[in-house]
Amino acid sequence: MKTLISNATLVDGTGDARRNADVLVDGTDIAAIAEAGSLASEPADRTIDATGLVLSPGFIDMHAHSDLQLLVTPDHYAKLSQGVTTELLGQDGLSYAPVDDATLAGIRQKIAGWNDNPEDFDWDWRTVGEYLDRLDEENDGGRIATNAAYLVPQGTVRALVMGFDEGEATPEQLEQMRQVVRTAMAEGAVGMSSGLTYTPGMYATTEELGALCSAVGELGGFYAPHHRSYGKGALAAYAEMIGLSRDTGCALHLSHATMNFAENKGRAGELLALIDEALDAGVDITLDTYPYLPGATTLSAILPSWASAGGTEATLSRLRDPETKARIREAVEIYGSDGCHGVVAEWDTLEISGVQNQALAGYVGRTIAQIAADEGREPFEAFTKILLDDRLGTGILQHVGHEENVRAIMVHRTHTGGSDGLLVGGKPHPRAWGTFPRYLGHYSRELGLMSLEETVHHLSGRPAERLKLDRRGLVREGYAADLVLFDPETVRDTATFENPRQAAAGIHYVFVNGTAAIDGGRPTGARAGRALRRSPDGRTRVEGTEA
Repeated sequence: MKTLISNATLVDGTGDARRNADVLVDGTDIAAIAEAGSLASEPADRTIDATGLVLSPGFIDMHAHSDLQLLVTPDHYAKLSQGVTTELLGQDGLSYAPVDDATLAGIRQKIAGWNDNPEDFDWDWRTVGEYLDRLDEENDGGRIATNAAYLVPQGTVRALVMGFDEGEATPEQLEQMRQVVRTAMAEGAVGMSSGLTYTPGMYATTEELGALCSAVGELGGFYAPHHRSYGKGALAAYAEMIGLSRDTGCALHLSHATMNFAENKGRAGELLALIDEALDAGVDITLDTYPYLPGATTLSAILPSWASAGGTEATLSRLRDPETKARIREAVEIYGSDGCHGVVAEWDTLEISGVQNQALAGYVGRTIAQIAADEGREPFEAFTKILLDDRLGTGILQHVGHEENVRAIMVHRTHTGGSDGLLVGGKPHPRAWGTFPRYLGHYSRELGLMSLEETVHHLSGRPAERLKLDRRGLVREGYAADLVLFDPETVRDTATFENPRQAAAGIHYVFVNGTAAIDGGRPTGARAGRALRRSPDGRTRVEGTEA
């Protein structure tokens, strides 16, 4: 099918100035780009008059948690409705491949608060290659809704080789983990993630991480860490990751690069100076952020790492034991647990966003402090009771961000957009539905922090470079037709903390591989996304295609 998009304001993803253009889409690709009006005589099955609309590349979500929801909720309207056409999965060191049966069971429970944990679902993969194959399967007339690339998750790799317990890897275990990572990348992973405030990934030493990063770097991939602290000691945690990149030669992509908690108010400049010094010394660094203040995670993440060792049942047993529970309380309320970024838990900042046990649904939208006051409990007692009753499956929002830090980081020369969006729960973070239109509307148009051209580059061309996407991320002839048509005067996020599942305003059309997924502002139900795999030549593409 041929679609002619005429009279568009073309913002092509490079950062160059906008221009008026016609764009012809033929099948899955962009066939021609010419001055506005000059392709009017080209034969086309459909013509879209884009007068007054911006045509840009589809947006690339560099920090997505759609690993399961792409399959469970295939319309994937949360992402399509904001112009996202490609997502990077496998984040924060925890995802569903590579696994064996026991590891999969543990991971499913551990990240239920992120992705849900459906029992009536066919978990028919174990390797990264099999997972990517599953994303590519035809199912009820379509594949997945967006394109998706995958990071091999370091915490999952560690669990596969060593289980969920603490402990330093032996040389034999370390070599086994290196081989698992190599195999995952040979099967299509584009790099490695880690979650160094989540167990079991956080038990890894710098040396262990370095050995894995070396394997990733040798194969041309990059390392995307959720590092050891975004609170107390944040700068030291960033420095550790930059040092790993410098020492191993592995490219670095800093996940949700924020400076949160009271300790870091107004300190974004110190982080950016650290990054700039490394960039000037030749270290390959990029980063992503979301344009909001609160973070989102699981309630169990607040626990100290030693309390989470061994998996769900071991953690619940510790919470039931009075002596161990007293130790946990000391760590959480007096010293600051490593799971809570070294910061003492502030119960009025922890808001329940979702539960697995629906008997607890009344807690959603309330903070731990509010729940405790309403029930006549101490906050720590309310915290542990929820963890026990929900079997660690509770999601939270953590209200600890600072606007001046958010703004300073998003304009950095290496910045890309990432939603870090959790798509499940009673009241998930609105970033899952609003990240990309919020950049375009609030921060670009209303505040003027970046020009429209710069913003689109941050959300498309620049992340495509990091992912080494083959013929994606720009509006160019011969490139895949992953495209967005939006009104630059009205595009904005409508998702709020009270009503988070709200589609963006001002986004009229979204094409994924040449197929309209959003047409005239309405979803079509089309699912034309594909798994994007690292190829032997180092480029990331649909399997079986060539440059």
